[in-house]
Amino acid sequence: MKYLKHSAFLIASAIVFVSCMDKNGKEKTGQSVKTEKSSKKHWPNGAQLVISVSMQFETGGQPEGAESPFSGTPLPKGQPDLAAESWYRYGANEGIYRMLDLWKKYDIKVTSHVVGSAAERYPEIAKAIATGGHEIAAHGMIWDNQWNKNYADELKFVKDGVETVKKITGQKAVGYNCNWLRRSPNTLKVLQEAGLLYHIDDLSRDEPFITKVNGKNFVVMPYTLRNNDIVNIEGKNWSPDQFLAQLKFEFDRLYEEGASKRRMMSISFHDRIGGTPAMVHAMEEFIKYTQEKQGVVFMRKDDIAKMVVNDPATPIDTSEEKYNN
Repeated sequence: MKYLKHSAFLIASAIVFVSCMDKNGKEKTGQSVKTEKSSKKHWPNGAQLVISVSMQFETGGQPEGAESPFSGTPLPKGQPDLAAESWYRYGANEGIYRMLDLWKKYDIKVTSHVVGSAAERYPEIAKAIATGGHEIAAHGMIWDNQWNKNYADELKFVKDGVETVKKITGQKAVGYNCNWLRRSPNTLKVLQEAGLLYHIDDLSRDEPFITKVNGKNFVVMPYTLRNNDIVNIEGKNWSPDQFLAQLKFEFDRLYEEGASKRRMMSISFHDRIGGTPAMVHAMEEFIKYTQEKQGVVFMRKDDIAKMVVNDPATPIDTSEEKYNN
C-alpha cells in the first residue's frame, strides 16, 4: 500500500508538471510572458499610444462662397454673405481662445495649421498659439487648390504661406496640410524643396511612416476623417456626445493595439467648430478618459516627425514612388 501511495503521488506530480508545459516543452509562465509583452516599446519615448491634435486656424482665409451652414442656399456672386462671414469670425473671437484655455489646463501641446491670410488678419491669435508652446504648421496662403497648379506656382504658394506666418509668429513651419488634403503629384517634392519635414494629407495608416522623396526620407503623419469635427459635426450633423463616443471607441481599440504595435491617434478641430462650448466640453471629457490609462502621450506633430524620421522601426511606404522622384 505504501508503494501504491508513493506511485500515485509521483504520477500526480508528473501530471501537474506536464500541465505547466506548453506543447514545445517550454515552461508556461504567464507572468514572464506578460512581462515580455509589456516590456516591448514601439515608440522611442516608450509610450503605448500617442495622440496628436490638429487645431486648424482658418478664419479670414476662406474664399467667397466657402462652405458654411448657409452654403446650401448660396447668395448671388458678389453679394456678401454676412451671416456666413460671422460664422467664420466665431473661430477668431471665441473658438481658438477657448481651445487654448483647454490645452493649457491639461498641459497639452497641439499642432495648428495656420492659413497665411488668417495670420495676417488676426496676428494676435497666431502669436497666442505660438507663445502657448504649440506648433505652427503651414496651411497655404489662402484657401486655394494646389492640385491644379504647376510646380513653380505651387512652390510659391507654399513658400508665401510659410514666410507670412513665420514673420508673424517667429516659427518656421515644418509640417503641411493642403486645402481639403487635395494635393498635386508634385506637392511632396515642393514641400521638400521648401524645407518641410512632413505632411498630413494621407489617410492610409494609424501610425506615422516614411515615404521617399527624391530618395530622401519624408515623414507622413496620417490625418483623420473619423475623428474630425468638420466632417462629423458639420458634415454629418453629429452631436458632441456622438463625437465623444467616437473618440472613446477609437482610443480603446488603438490603445489595446498599442501593446503590440506602434499606434497613433489623430484628432482634428477647426477654429469655428471644435472651439464651441459643447465641443470643448466633449474634448475635456475625452482627455479625462485618456488619463485613466498609462502610457498615453499627447504630442505635437513636428515632435513626432523628428522622433520617427530616422527610426529604423518606422515603416517605409513606396505607394506613391512614381510621383516623388
